[in-house]
Amino acid sequence: MATANPSVKLGGLAGRLVRDGLLETEQAQQALAAAQQAEQPFVTYLVEQRMVAPLRIAAAGSDEFGLPVIDLDAIDLGQTAVSLVRERLIRHHRALPLVHRGKRLFVAVSDPTNLRALDEFKFHTGLITEPVLVEDDKLGAAIENALNDAGDALADLDLDEDLEHLQTTSGEEEEEGQDAGAATPDSDDAPVVRFINKVLLDAINRGASDIHFEPYEREYRVRFRQDGILQNVASPPSALAPRLAARLKVMSRMDIAERRVPQDGRIKMNLSRRRAIDFRVSSLPTIYGEKIVLRILDPTSAQMGIDQLGYEPEQKDNFLEYIHKPYGMVLVTGPTGSGKTVSLYTALNILNTTDRNICTVEDPVEINVGGINQVNINPKAGLHFAGALRSFLRQDPDVIMVGEIRDLETAEIAIKAAQTGHLVLSTLHTNDAPQTLTRLANMGVPGYNIASSVNLIIAQRLARRLCSHCKQPQDIPREALLEEGFREDEIDDLVLYAPQGCEQCAAGYKGRVGVYQVMPVSERMGQIIMEGGNAMQLQEQAEREGVKDLRTSGLDKVRAGVTSLEEINRVTVD
Repeated sequence: MATANPSVKLGGLAGRLVRDGLLETEQAQQALAAAQQAEQPFVTYLVEQRMVAPLRIAAAGSDEFGLPVIDLDAIDLGQTAVSLVRERLIRHHRALPLVHRGKRLFVAVSDPTNLRALDEFKFHTGLITEPVLVEDDKLGAAIENALNDAGDALADLDLDEDLEHLQTTSGEEEEEGQDAGAATPDSDDAPVVRFINKVLLDAINRGASDIHFEPYEREYRVRFRQDGILQNVASPPSALAPRLAARLKVMSRMDIAERRVPQDGRIKMNLSRRRAIDFRVSSLPTIYGEKIVLRILDPTSAQMGIDQLGYEPEQKDNFLEYIHKPYGMVLVTGPTGSGKTVSLYTALNILNTTDRNICTVEDPVEINVGGINQVNINPKAGLHFAGALRSFLRQDPDVIMVGEIRDLETAEIAIKAAQTGHLVLSTLHTNDAPQTLTRLANMGVPGYNIASSVNLIIAQRLARRLCSHCKQPQDIPREALLEEGFREDEIDDLVLYAPQGCEQCAAGYKGRVGVYQVMPVSERMGQIIMEGGNAMQLQEQAEREGVKDLRTSGLDKVRAGVTSLEEINRVTVD
């Protein structure tokens, strides 16, 4: 060590290290000059040259400037606020955003005099920056780990071989014969593109029905709706939100320059020569960016066959009987996501023979089926459900499918078609089968038209199936079972199962099964409608005729060990 020169005064951190006896004045002066020449922080230079231990530097800085010292090894760095600041600034200033609380951003630094970093972080985030001191060597490692972790969702470049053969196009591209990459010729090499392709493929492999790309103030998340339940699958950096939204909009042929209004589009993914998956894409401007939701339209879902849908034998017989009638109306009802489209297309696939002319009008067409004439409504061009139905009646149809009866005009034309020798299939949004008849009446359809045209109503829900590998019997008190609707004479021998969870399922469930109320419209029900009866009267008549309501059908699934009582309560109890 060189002898200290008392005539030379050092301030700041260097002066404190000299006063604490950790450095001599000449050493400190030489270190300051060398660090400046190497364009390196003073603290980092001292640590790399092993002139002072990192912990001693942090302690000296804390005493001198009154800043708290924390041990980075003792905190969870998995939830750092690194996405709030650009990677370039973090590396340049050797400062790591740790925690975001309200309007404050706590930043880890090893040099307490690094005020420029705090100022730039404040400028770019609009937050009040609060410094905390850490050991320099641990700070360097933490910065690398945090930046790498933030990019993990996009850094999986050793993707599955399936991605090498993956092709994505929009609906318009397929018609025009264009290449999906034409709009962005260099996009195939971008991590964002490969990340999105991986997400789409994972969603298909896991049997998801929807994919949500959601920007928020401090995070960005990707969620799958699997078996009707949303689950987090990835959290890319929030700074990537505009790039992810732009890529999805390019793929679905939306206007990437328009971010103020919702847009709709389609993507077609060719998994192989024989299998293609369609995605219906919707963008929604939120206060933190554009949320993009993709509905997965897998044609194989409509080819399950009636035996896989979960109908009880008597319900299946009614279903098959009424869809084979030459005329009349079959209505499927239930909330969004209850499987109505699959039920309708199951019926259409059964009826799709060369001796029948089948026409459908939907908003939009979700599943493409060969041999069926499918029409998308186009309100901008003036094509609505009612207009398409009028055209169908001039096209010599045998079977007509209307995606949804939304208004009186559509209902009247559909009923007229059902009364003039056509089988009409459609959907309504009601809670159960009896309410469907009163809903039509409330829309303005005369009771005699309802009674003479509607043959069958199917109300349905989708319940998650218990995983056959891990489900376990559960004990439920006798009184609770009676309150749930089980009969007293069956309780002693009743075995109910509960979800457990294993590697082959999601939270104890795998797949879904339908729960149905299949109600033929009898002559007496028609009389109740014409007399102005309500849904309660129709429900009582249905019970007298042996029609099981949704709750009763759900309990049958619980008795059979197909699903749990908890799940049936979720989908059938208001």
